[in-house]
Amino acid sequence: MSNNFEKAHLNTLDKIKRFLHLVKRSLNGELVDYTKGSMRSAVFLLAIPMILELILESVFAIVDMFFVSELGENAIATVGLTEAVVTVIYSLAIGISTAATAIISRRIGEKNTEAAAHAGAQALIIGIIVSALMSLLGIVFATEILTLMGASEAVIRDGAIFTQILLGGSMVIILLFLINGIFRGTGNPAMAMKSLWIASAINIILCPILISFFGLKGAAIATVIGRASGVLYQCYHLFNGKGRVTILKKHFIWDSVQLKSIVNIGWPAAFQFILASGSWIVLTHLVAESGGTTASAGYQLAMRCFICCILPSWGLSNAAATLVGQNLGANQIDRAEKSVLLTVKYNTIFMSIVTLVFVFFAHPIISFFTTEEGVVRYGTLALQIMGSGQALWGIGMVFTQALNGAGDTKTPTLINFLCFWAFQIPIAYFFAWGMDMKSTGAFLAIPLTDVLVAIAAWYYFKKGKWKTMKV
Repeated sequence: MSNNFEKAHLNTLDKIKRFLHLVKRSLNGELVDYTKGSMRSAVFLLAIPMILELILESVFAIVDMFFVSELGENAIATVGLTEAVVTVIYSLAIGISTAATAIISRRIGEKNTEAAAHAGAQALIIGIIVSALMSLLGIVFATEILTLMGASEAVIRDGAIFTQILLGGSMVIILLFLINGIFRGTGNPAMAMKSLWIASAINIILCPILISFFGLKGAAIATVIGRASGVLYQCYHLFNGKGRVTILKKHFIWDSVQLKSIVNIGWPAAFQFILASGSWIVLTHLVAESGGTTASAGYQLAMRCFICCILPSWGLSNAAATLVGQNLGANQIDRAEKSVLLTVKYNTIFMSIVTLVFVFFAHPIISFFTTEEGVVRYGTLALQIMGSGQALWGIGMVFTQALNGAGDTKTPTLINFLCFWAFQIPIAYFFAWGMDMKSTGAFLAIPLTDVLVAIAAWYYFKKGKWKTMKV
């Protein structure tokens, strides 16, 4: 009996040591061939830095809202309404980033680093053009954007400058996402992690300081400075010649064929996330319209917590995208499929835990941010309802990211159109106004949509069209 206990104890210690060694390797950013060896190790080597990368981003989102919430419900509503619009910027960034990851990971799988560097430079050209346009629109039309989102006169008066600064800094948002997509495609998520850590850490440090001096607009300034610092760090490592892929001046020569390929993959990916984020904007407007500023503030707090947990899950899903791209490039189709199914398993376990936390601890979580009774009540209800579908959200995310990683960005776009615009928005309005459930009806539409997305994404993944994609 004693021998069996000792063996079990030693076996557990050995597993812990192996896991810690895996964590160390993943954080060191060492070059790994993800088309060979243990799939479990490949998933963790990619996923650990991707998860840690987005966890700190999640921490910042909570810290930022904690300090902003001290300024009152108008400030909370301003941040929430603005960031609902910023998700459109994220969508464009993610679209270009998705194309870069899909193409670069495929070239890396083919062992063609020169072509990977060229694709990265062409993606940067597109990113700079798009981000310059979005920054200009944000600066000029900040007030109109808040009005369109249903903000009250007080919110517009107090928050227009915040919106102007944050949207005016669209370039650093897009470049931060895009360059991290390049690093992920090369199989170096540790570099992406470090750049976002720098951006988030500077945000966290500057946010309370600048808010104390400039009020709400100080939060926007801190965010832009933090993200710009992350971009500078990325550029140094992208161009210094020491990475797996080094982008040189010659790679920026205009290449219509490569640009067209990036656009063909990127526009459905961008539209895919615009559809998803656009539905969030509609729901945000519906909550503000049906429940007022108090319900809107509670919903924004719940959304911050929701995003806090889906970002790590998204990081895990991004690992599946890189594995699919590189293994398809190496013609390891079976390995690509198995790596996705393994990632689904891990993501489901993680998001199931999140579901339990949100359902049973929603009240103390929301109460951490504010003591306003009405805001706490709405926030608790929103978090419990939205949280109930987290496990299914995680499943759908892995499958859609796997399709994106293969370059099949049109299928997830179709899924998002059907699930968010043909289902979620109509059902939310039906619940809110048709059944007189007000803002609660909008909350209920979210987990119901999670079920539909998970089923649709699984169906299209099993059909296998992604296995034949050429990029």
